[in-house]
Amino acid sequence: EKTFKYFLVSFGTFKTAPAPVHSYTPANAEPASRPPWVTDDSFSQKFAPGKTTTSVTKHILPRGAPVPPPASTSAYPSPVSTSSQAPAIARGTVQRAERYPASSRTPLCGHCNSIIRGPFLVAMGRSWHPEEFNCAYCKTSLADMCFVEEQNSVYCERCYEQFFAPTCARCHTKIMGEVMHALRQTWHTSCFVCAACKMPFGNSLFHMEDGEPYCEKDYIALFSTKCHGCDFPVEAGDKFIEALGHTWHDTCFICAVCHVNLEGQPFYSKKDKPLCKKHAHAINV
Repeated sequence: EKTFKYFLVSFGTFKTAPAPVHSYTPANAEPASRPPWVTDDSFSQKFAPGKTTTSVTKHILPRGAPVPPPASTSAYPSPVSTSSQAPAIARGTVQRAERYPASSRTPLCGHCNSIIRGPFLVAMGRSWHPEEFNCAYCKTSLADMCFVEEQNSVYCERCYEQFFAPTCARCHTKIMGEVMHALRQTWHTSCFVCAACKMPFGNSLFHMEDGEPYCEKDYIALFSTKCHGCDFPVEAGDKFIEALGHTWHDTCFICAVCHVNLEGQPFYSKKDKPLCKKHAHAINV
């Protein structure tokens, strides 16, 4: 039997699950006015210098990369109301702020949280003082420049490319915008293509052969075994017969004259065609 392998490209968005919240209530709660070191005999042991209940996870960034600010002190905090949030945008998408002239509208600045009196910018569903909407790393003004949002901060394209953008496995350049994840690597959507027809896969199935990806059509044309009787591929799960130097579907291995099925039966051949015993000497084949 022949084994066929199928692969599927996948788009995702990874989200970090919130840490579980634990609460502890003593069995015999004392009045709140009494300090814990009076009511709890083991208090000193719980908070001994050699003990800790805090776990720290280190994230390694490239040398010189900006350190993302804590969520509570972010220079560009997320909106509190979910109804006011902008639609979700794919990671690495290049955006541009919109300018609005001074008017009777006085929005709050997303950076300093103060009322904006005068011209302002709108980006990521928030309003900003033009002089306070800057790259979180190099401090370049983004009022008239494209920017990319990353970890609750905004960066100019140059800084994002240097510190955050993944590298394409094919062209080895930084990926700005939509990223494709396949074969445990990252690709530009236009770089992950069929090795034969060079067409991008998108989110369609692909097959691997000799380390190269192929679309369904080209893989069948180039590598699949075809039935000598019907010229269609012999696919996984199909019953087939090896005879006369060719592969046949079990239902396609028939007498060329009367079309009786010859599976498991004695047969003859003429001009590379199978014949039953009755038509073994047929002239018109």
